[in-house]
Amino acid sequence: MRGRTPFAVLVVTLLSAGLLGLLMLNTALNEGSFTLSRLKKQTTEGTDQQQTLQQQIAEQSAPDALERRARELGMVAGGDPAFLNPDGTVTGTAKPAEDKPPVPRPSTAAPSDPAAAASPRASASPGDPGIDLAPAPPASATPPASATPPASAPPAGPGSPSAGAQR
Repeated sequence: MRGRTPFAVLVVTLLSAGLLGLLMLNTALNEGSFTLSRLKKQTTEGTDQQQTLQQQIAEQSAPDALERRARELGMVAGGDPAFLNPDGTVTGTAKPAEDKPPVPRPSTAAPSDPAAAASPRASASPGDPGIDLAPAPPASATPPASATPPASAPPAGPGSPSAGAQR
């Protein structure tokens, strides 16, 4: 009986160590599996986002979309082109581009709004990268009185009191 006790303790210890080792290995494999699942999900989301962006680029670079955007910017289609051949001769006749229909500009303000009529930027669309110009003053406008000296004032000479103030 005495000889069997140390052997039984050894067998139980080895079995316990083996089971503990298998449990640790299984835990490590499951952790790697969760990491792999998370990375696959991120890859799928990234691929979906890339495909969405590629689809948006394809939609915006389609000929009809480019034409619509060019018309919104005030561009007009060119006529038949002329080609320069390698020997120096010209094939075709070039004509300047003509805008047959007027280019409609979307209006964001009501037509009865006087502030919208005074500001050219108020009637442009928010995404319009047009030039923001201030309205020119009327041609009959006189310069402000402070800009011109009064005609009755004598010129300031070297001995006048105002000449010393200017120095």
